[in-house]
Amino acid sequence: MAGLIRREDIDLVRGTARIDEIVSQYVTLKPSGMDSFLGLCPFHDEKTPSFHVRPNHGRYHCFGCGEDGDVISFVQKTESIGFVEAVELLARRYGIELHYEEGGPQRKPGEPRKIRLIDAHRVAIQFYRRQFATPEAAAARQMLAERGFDEAAMNHFQVGFSRNEWDGLTSFLRQSGFSDKEILAAGLASQGKRGLYDRFRGRLMWPIYSITGEPVGFGARRVSEDDKGPKYLNTPETSIYHKSSVLYGLNLAKQEVSRKKEIVIVEGYTDVMAAHLAGIKTAVATCGTAFGEGHIRIVRRLLGDAANPAAGVSLRSGGSYGGEVIFTFDGDEAGKKAALRAFEEDQSFAAQTFVAISPGGMDPCEVRQKMGDAALREVVASRRPLFEFAIRTMIDAMPLDTAEGRTMALRAGAPIVAGIRDRVLRGEYTRNLAGWLGMEEPVVQAAVAEAARQPSQSRERRQSQLAPARPPRSLTGASRGQGATNLQNQRGGQNLPGGQNLPGGQNQRDGQNQQGDSKPQDQQIAPGSEHLQTAPNPQQPQNAENAELVATQILPARREIRETTERVEHEALNVYLQLPAFARAAEMDSLPSQTFSHPLHRRIHEAIREIGGTQAWATKYEELVQSGASSEAAERAANADYIAAVSEQAGPQLAPAVSQLAAEALPEDSAERLPRYVWGITLSLIRQGIERQITEVRSALQRTNPADATYEQLFGRLMELEAQRRACEEQIS
Repeated sequence: MAGLIRREDIDLVRGTARIDEIVSQYVTLKPSGMDSFLGLCPFHDEKTPSFHVRPNHGRYHCFGCGEDGDVISFVQKTESIGFVEAVELLARRYGIELHYEEGGPQRKPGEPRKIRLIDAHRVAIQFYRRQFATPEAAAARQMLAERGFDEAAMNHFQVGFSRNEWDGLTSFLRQSGFSDKEILAAGLASQGKRGLYDRFRGRLMWPIYSITGEPVGFGARRVSEDDKGPKYLNTPETSIYHKSSVLYGLNLAKQEVSRKKEIVIVEGYTDVMAAHLAGIKTAVATCGTAFGEGHIRIVRRLLGDAANPAAGVSLRSGGSYGGEVIFTFDGDEAGKKAALRAFEEDQSFAAQTFVAISPGGMDPCEVRQKMGDAALREVVASRRPLFEFAIRTMIDAMPLDTAEGRTMALRAGAPIVAGIRDRVLRGEYTRNLAGWLGMEEPVVQAAVAEAARQPSQSRERRQSQLAPARPPRSLTGASRGQGATNLQNQRGGQNLPGGQNLPGGQNQRDGQNQQGDSKPQDQQIAPGSEHLQTAPNPQQPQNAENAELVATQILPARREIRETTERVEHEALNVYLQLPAFARAAEMDSLPSQTFSHPLHRRIHEAIREIGGTQAWATKYEELVQSGASSEAAERAANADYIAAVSEQAGPQLAPAVSQLAAEALPEDSAERLPRYVWGITLSLIRQGIERQITEVRSALQRTNPADATYEQLFGRLMELEAQRRACEEQIS
């Protein structure tokens, strides 16, 4: 499709697509005030949630890394697609018909788009499902039936079959309108000397979905023992399929994972099927790779509060505070390897990680098949904390009935305990180790302390004892430096309400390339931004988690502001950006820029006035309503457009501050009280201006001779200002 998407359609998509619905497909969100949700940022690793979503404004903002934008830019960034594809994806999801205009950038002929690759997988799923019902698939159906899966289960998991033919799927996709480039790019076919041939032939097929519920790949198992290919074959790495960040069954388990704060990691496709049928609805599996960094990011965001320091603490109910990640293994060796990876990786994740070992080396599918649903549920229920499992597995292999055996066990277990980075938890396991070995606690404490002083040797010892395939990579990433900035508390300018002063005193808003994130590319320094200074961001804890974050110029959080004048100005800008309809009713457009004493506040206020103030919002809202949008959709789209326009007008240096002001939750959480709240903030702002003028006039009076003619004028002006202040105070109260 050539050309630009019609602007009216973009606005309709932006207003109709609820950003909280889209973001919640990637991140678990929790209410955080009126029209505000909070979760872990999907754009950087963090332990304390700092990612704010404002549904009625259609915006998001991370106070940790500074990422911000609207629903379209969020899809762009999370799916790594362009603006047009993001709009098309959202439009299809919300049933919006798009119209295109000539004259826009032309797509290269045959260039695959991600949305087309997803569509190809939808067609392939139906193709394989039909093949599953043919006589050729009898052996495949029998294979599943022997494992305890009936027809209803096979249908529920959309199991399919790829016939052992050269290009059956490829030909069908061509007939369905897909090009060879698209079929190749989707990973559904391979290139041979005589053309394309199907990647999957003679195999059971399980569709794999992304976290958003889009089909992106397949897992396939050979059916015939005569097949010389690998037992399992997965979709290769493509632009939509990355094995390190997909989990089989997540499309079915996601809601239950978020609700129960539990996820069960199994090892195979049939294990997922067995677990779900046994009532373990939170089961998922990796797809042809070990559980790693990308999977942990997904799981932590789904659990939401996984990074809480108390995560993993057992509750009386039998659950765990902050949720649980339960790995099931069919033997102790696999459990050992996973335990070491957790020790060397993200221990805040490991603290809430548990291990469930199936009896007799059986996998979950075999447990259900041979022992029943209840037995599989019991395997999961009998899980043990990962740290305990790692230590006990190590020492139980020693002859603890002899002094020599206990000494060997201490030397094996102490480095593992020393590797626990949480001091409190390390102390608890030191005491546990002493009890398990039947040794005096001071002796064990000394051994752990000695092991802690030799971290490299301890790590090598753990690696040799638990024998991982390779040294694991850190899940927390490289250390990241403090990237947020703060403001100097500077004052300047003279201000009178109504614009009185004492003596002495472009392109489309979406951008030229239809970018949903409206920051311009020019790098000139905006007026007022010279007052920015590098400082820790009070919204974000000062620790290694924050570093490597892109430096962002950002205002201090409102709750951190101690000076009343600055706090009122900050809150007034919150209102001006977040509640344009109420700000319009409170006549905030009539306030001159001098109302704001802080240079940065004044510059942002000027940017609002330069785009037309709340009148720009009202005009956009009316246009959208007249074009057929609902009042709710029109309000969301107008809000997003208004904030984007202010960000663009403010310039790249100040755009992060605009985004922050638009994202911060307001202290008023009652819709009924909002009008009075907005009037109160406006009057407080005016009163501050009057008080500054009173200070200036009094200072001038002190410097003026009472016999001078100007003294009487200044005194009269002082009386007027005092009367104005009293009037403001009466209205505020």
